[in-house]
Amino acid sequence: MTFLQLLLIAVVQGITEFLPISSSGHLILIPSMTDLPDQGPLIDVAVHVGSLLAIIVYFFKDVVVLARGGFATIGIGKAPAERRLFWWIVLGTIPAVLFGLSIKMGAFNGIAESWFGVEVVDGDLMGSIRFTELVAFNLIVYGILLGIADWIGKEVKAFEDMSWRDGLIVGLAQALAIIPGTSRSGVTMTAARALGYRRVEAARFSFLLSIPAVAGAGVLIVPEIFDAGATLAWDALVAGVLTFIAAFATMAFLMNFLKKASMLVFVVYRVALGCALLVFF
Repeated sequence: MTFLQLLLIAVVQGITEFLPISSSGHLILIPSMTDLPDQGPLIDVAVHVGSLLAIIVYFFKDVVVLARGGFATIGIGKAPAERRLFWWIVLGTIPAVLFGLSIKMGAFNGIAESWFGVEVVDGDLMGSIRFTELVAFNLIVYGILLGIADWIGKEVKAFEDMSWRDGLIVGLAQALAIIPGTSRSGVTMTAARALGYRRVEAARFSFLLSIPAVAGAGVLIVPEIFDAGATLAWDALVAGVLTFIAAFATMAFLMNFLKKASMLVFVVYRVALGCALLVFF
């Protein structure tokens, strides 16, 4: 792969993974809107690792708090507040795991065929759906929902105020992000804002909840690497480093931006992009 393609993939992943505008939607559109070949599973893993490291470094203090909670759970140390937050993050991760496994196992294939007329090919539901239309529809619908939640949501809660109920609700929202065009960060921020979390705290909640989700997504791609016979390559290292830089800069920008502004610019972007995709594709 050329450096230009690696840079494009890394920048798109690093920016769109954390801005509420859908990373999977943009990554899917790269090969369809350009003559560049698909990046393959090895690069997918590399950009996920780069994103994950960026979250851990940027939110290092919060990650340490959650780690203390995890250790306290198995009897190492005493940190009841941290233990509670750790388990609410675990609880919020479960819906996405169950939903992802259900799709992998074909649990929704029958519903898709009978209710929506989708012809499932070789048991692959997501690969059978017309992705451009799906991405466009989700960009618009979930963009509007983000705008509504940001408009009506109160500014009262911080990440430390998370309850099991909040963790579960935001986790259920995160499960929807498996569908391209939804945006994991977008849908979790939407749920958090609707629950009354301040904008910056909604983003913080979203990013910390993404740690197991992003890690899990990378792990799920690993079997595809072995099936394809791929080996570690220089391209993967470059893609991971570039993604780390783009992701870290994006998080720094967004956390500062949300201290002074609303989500409106992201809502407008999502709706405009979704409409453009429907018109041109």
